[in-house]
Amino acid sequence: MTREFSRRAVLGGLAATGLAPAAFAQSDLAPQTSLRPALRGGDLLKTYQAPLSELIAEAGLPGRISVQVADVKTGLVLESHNPLRGLPPASVAKAVTACYALDVLGPGYHFKTRLLAAGPITDGRLDGDLVLVGGGDPVLDTDAVADLARRLREDVGLTEVTGRFLVWDGALPSLNGIDAEQPYQVGYNPGISGLNLNFNRVHFEWIRNGSDYAVSMDARSGSLRPEVKAARMRIEPRRYPVYTYDDGGDHDNWTVARGALGDRGARWLPVRKPARYAAEVFQVLARSNGIVLKAPELIDTLPGGTREVVVHESAPLRIILRDMLSYSTNITAECIGLTATTQRVGPVTALKDSADAMNIWAKERLGMSSVALEDHSGLGDDSRMSARDMVKALITARNSMGLKPLLKTHPIRTETRQIIEDPLISVHAKTGTLNFVSGLGGFIDLPDGTELAFAFFSADLPRRDALSREQRESPPGGKSYAIRSRKLQQRLLARWGVLYNG
Repeated sequence: MTREFSRRAVLGGLAATGLAPAAFAQSDLAPQTSLRPALRGGDLLKTYQAPLSELIAEAGLPGRISVQVADVKTGLVLESHNPLRGLPPASVAKAVTACYALDVLGPGYHFKTRLLAAGPITDGRLDGDLVLVGGGDPVLDTDAVADLARRLREDVGLTEVTGRFLVWDGALPSLNGIDAEQPYQVGYNPGISGLNLNFNRVHFEWIRNGSDYAVSMDARSGSLRPEVKAARMRIEPRRYPVYTYDDGGDHDNWTVARGALGDRGARWLPVRKPARYAAEVFQVLARSNGIVLKAPELIDTLPGGTREVVVHESAPLRIILRDMLSYSTNITAECIGLTATTQRVGPVTALKDSADAMNIWAKERLGMSSVALEDHSGLGDDSRMSARDMVKALITARNSMGLKPLLKTHPIRTETRQIIEDPLISVHAKTGTLNFVSGLGGFIDLPDGTELAFAFFSADLPRRDALSREQRESPPGGKSYAIRSRKLQQRLLARWGVLYNG
């Protein structure tokens, strides 16, 4: 695509939004002489861009908005709207967490899940305890656990364990969830520990069988479906609430309303006891390899006199971060943030303590002045960040931490959903969405080589605060607010793509 064609593609898209003048298509036919110098097409288009304040007013978003855009090379602020107002960043906070992890842990860091033998192995028999040791890996899945069990049999030759099956998850604090205000059943708010599995979610499936239902709870992967007892489901004769949760001591106790079930269905539910869940799955998969283990026992301290027999390493951190920023997985952000804090300042017992440590780091390393995050994922709505702080962080991270290549590429869409395609214009950004909260922060590359950093946060906090716990999964008006906010974001990106090119 040539430069000229690219500009026409942009203009075509902007014309659909009403931002380009109707007569612009005839601008190439202007007289060759004039009393004043004729504007070039791109310059003329710039004169028809609506002011930032007008675009925000037209969007009619209730609540507050904070916006800023700056030149990455010079740091010059090009325009802003309430840039100092702190608002919930939602998942845009994950970009800061990614920088924190890159700086403290390094892009090549690997999480390790280990099997230790507390005793000699002779002729396939371990005379002692087998210890499953979590290393805080947020992306450990059932296939990886199956590989650990397979290697224990095939590579180590283990067939029998005379001692106990011990489990240690102390690499990270054991937490019941990320945000206590979320609905019980949402899979994006699971428990956290040093030993996690399948993003700490369990697969609940139901199928009508006559007048009753067949129910399963399993730790499925692409090829395996081991059923578990660490999470249990009971169907109750009611219509509301749809789900309830109770702590069953050594398992998660769930109930579901019969009136909410159709003929069949499935969903992922959060796991509140991740170490027990992962240990049970390993025990089942070890048995499938001929290794019978006793019931798992959680321990607070690693025993001495052990040796490593099998280890699973995660993908390097940069790959995990790329996926986290693309799919916005909350548990990944929390485990990575907690791991970075543990390495930087030592163990913590609460998520907010780790977030406070990251806030201090962000002020020192990213130049943020008023950042106040309460977690590493942005799930908690008490977190606050301003557009100015986010733009500062992006510019610093762009130059020193390699954040930009990890961010997802986003198209610029017009209000008619036409994509503005130009190989020389690209947007790399992190989105953020909560009920009545929306954010976007990242970079824009323009055809003339200009690179911009921008941040956008909007929030209707009174409306969000009025929601009950159950309403937070799918509140009335939540979807329409998100759509309106994203439309405004797209109009701003289109505006900046024209206004600051050339």
